[in-house]
Amino acid sequence: MAEGHLHELQTPRKEEVCLQLQCQKLDFSNTLNVNESENQEPQNKEQLSQIDLFGWDRGNKRKLSLFPEWHLPVTVMSLLALIVFIYTFIREVLHPFLVNNKNEFYRIPILVVNRVLPVISITSLSLTYLPGIFAAILQLYRGTKYQRFAPWLNTWMHRRKQFGLLSFFFGAVHALYSFSYPMRRSYRYKILNWAYQQVKQQKDNAWIEHDVWRMEIYVSLGILALAILSILAVTSIPSVATSLSWREFQFIQSKLGYIALLISTLHALVFAWNKWIDVNQYIWFTPPTFMLSLLLPVTVLLCKAVLLFPCLDRRIRKIRSGWESSKGSQSKCVHL
Repeated sequence: MAEGHLHELQTPRKEEVCLQLQCQKLDFSNTLNVNESENQEPQNKEQLSQIDLFGWDRGNKRKLSLFPEWHLPVTVMSLLALIVFIYTFIREVLHPFLVNNKNEFYRIPILVVNRVLPVISITSLSLTYLPGIFAAILQLYRGTKYQRFAPWLNTWMHRRKQFGLLSFFFGAVHALYSFSYPMRRSYRYKILNWAYQQVKQQKDNAWIEHDVWRMEIYVSLGILALAILSILAVTSIPSVATSLSWREFQFIQSKLGYIALLISTLHALVFAWNKWIDVNQYIWFTPPTFMLSLLLPVTVLLCKAVLLFPCLDRRIRKIRSGWESSKGSQSKCVHL
């Protein structure tokens, strides 16, 4: 038994051997991990430098563009706004200063800007429905709906939502600017001057019947147009659009859209009233801005009215439901 006991003391147990082997493996693996981490540390630093606090890869961010669908509408409307602003500035600020030596620069922040806003709004709304007019004319000419549109027209068709939302935005800002007129100090001074002139001329009543009617109708039409545009803007929200059927969505965006364009055009026409024949409106032989702003919407409405003739409207409906004329079937190009 002594020999056996001595043998047990001299030979290590199996458990101890296993523990030693495991410890050696752990030490070896830790050494490898440290070496690998030292080698990979520069690479990790480079990767971390490419990632910001929100987990976005800067390389991917360079490839992404900001609001790509809004580039064309915003660019077109910005250029048009700049042109109309310069045109209005020359007529209403620069002309009185050069000709009559009259300082009208105070008009720039509110009055000049508010001349630009309705022009941009109604033009943007016209550009929303003008490509549909072109598409209908092309389909009537081709006799089929299966031929592709030109790339510029196809891009324009896909940007109609953005043009419509810009129209609502500029229209809403135009309403806010218009309602701010009585808060202007210059407006209060003008009211005092008008009252003094009335007393000086010994007038008991300054009521002008046609001018009162003009302003009442003008403001009413503007409110109605903005209300309909707000409906169009709300139904453009994806969550609202998906809750509507295709027929409901088409009715709102098409029928109510043309009604909004018609009311907006009437709003501008009532504002003009009898200014069309007023020679004083043509400063430096240039027409006022409201005349220029009415050219495009009137053209769109007239084209739409022509397309609503029963003979043309019936044919367009047949084509859009899949019918093809003999000319269209010969030159048919099916979408892939």
